[in-house]
Amino acid sequence: MNWTDFARWGARIADWGAHYHQGLRERPVRAGTRPGEVAAALPACPPEMPEAMEAIFADFEQIVMPGMTHWQHPRFFAYFPANATPPSMLAEFLANTVAAQCMLWQTSPAATEMETVMMDWLRQSVGLPEGFKGVIQDSASSATLAAVLTMRERALDWAGNEQGLSGQPRLRVYCSGEVHTSIDRAIWISGIGAANLVRIPTQGPRRSMDPAALDAAIRADLAAGLHPCGVIACTGGTGTGACDDIAATLAVAKAHGLYTHVDAAWAGAAMICPEFRELWTGIEGADSIVFNPHKWLGVQFDCAAHFLRDPEPLVRTLAIRPEYLKTHGADGIVNYSEWSIPLGRRFRALKLWFVLRHYGLEGLRTRIRNHVRWSQALADRLRADPRFEIVTEPVLSLFTFRLKGADEAAQQAFINRINDDGRIYITQTRVQDELVIRFQVGQFDATEADVATAFEVITALAGNG
Repeated sequence: MNWTDFARWGARIADWGAHYHQGLRERPVRAGTRPGEVAAALPACPPEMPEAMEAIFADFEQIVMPGMTHWQHPRFFAYFPANATPPSMLAEFLANTVAAQCMLWQTSPAATEMETVMMDWLRQSVGLPEGFKGVIQDSASSATLAAVLTMRERALDWAGNEQGLSGQPRLRVYCSGEVHTSIDRAIWISGIGAANLVRIPTQGPRRSMDPAALDAAIRADLAAGLHPCGVIACTGGTGTGACDDIAATLAVAKAHGLYTHVDAAWAGAAMICPEFRELWTGIEGADSIVFNPHKWLGVQFDCAAHFLRDPEPLVRTLAIRPEYLKTHGADGIVNYSEWSIPLGRRFRALKLWFVLRHYGLEGLRTRIRNHVRWSQALADRLRADPRFEIVTEPVLSLFTFRLKGADEAAQQAFINRINDDGRIYITQTRVQDELVIRFQVGQFDATEADVATAFEVITALAGNG
């Protein structure tokens, strides 16, 4: 393909993309293909000879698109959103066109320096105090893994990377049962082991980690000769929106000298609204914090904001400096590859810059506030219907409910009817080991009418109860 053809196809795909987004409400939200159907439509062997872009694009529309679940659909109420706003997509187009590998300052100074400034913009936006430094990770999972590795190295006096874990003290990490499974993976990958992830009981309507139980667990492990190394708290847990009492949890961790990480992957974006910051009161005491602008701020996946009260322990854990990665003749520079697990880095800061400038904080706040208000109103409407029971109250725009008196099979059948209908998409979770229906509002282009459609679908497909 020459660059003239590239320009022509770029314009055609941009037009296709605009029509795609404008027509999303007419599409079913979830893919309707059966397992193996897409794979069966693809040739078993790669082509030996070049093929025309017309043919490739036609196959994209005929083979790929029927098998896509539409995450940008305004009635996507499942999981958490993965919003891709127009300015974010344009910024990604530019970043992909320039195609820089931004691992070091010298490999693209603009990418490094913009990342520094954009992370400070985000710090100010969510009310973190001066002194916190930020880095863009690919996902909250990577940020959590980096935090767990830092916990490990700090607790082992920086011997783990060099000596391995054989013969080292048995490390312990503490969290509630409400945290995301990325914490489990981080514990596996770090070599700490699932048996050493201690689940602390929860309490109260927000399903918060019990600080007294946390303190007791740490003391019991110390008495048994084990080696506590860190605490992972959550704000806006994935299942039900659980929020730990951050101030009380961090106070216990600090009393025992433990490194702390707060996973606010979804809910952290809502902290641009000052009225929601009570959900993470005390956050200034955390060592490490992560939230995903790619969830609720309209910044295209992938983009995770990882903040550190002091970056030095993280850099000491992850930095490797062979001669070919050194920048000579430039003092005081930051190489963000030393703050991340991958060496390679994309120019993610560009889309943050585009989105924050295009919408402004007030435009983003308005959307989040609307989502919260509409979700809470839907919960109230379902509460008023005798066929439904609200199981966990709304935390921001997330709540859970179920069919009153229905067994697990009936609950799952109800969920399947809703998703097979196609007008909305929801998921399930478990609360006290009972299957419940999980609902959240967060897609960037959702309207109050879309949430009203959700009520219509849910009530119509629930039957007579």
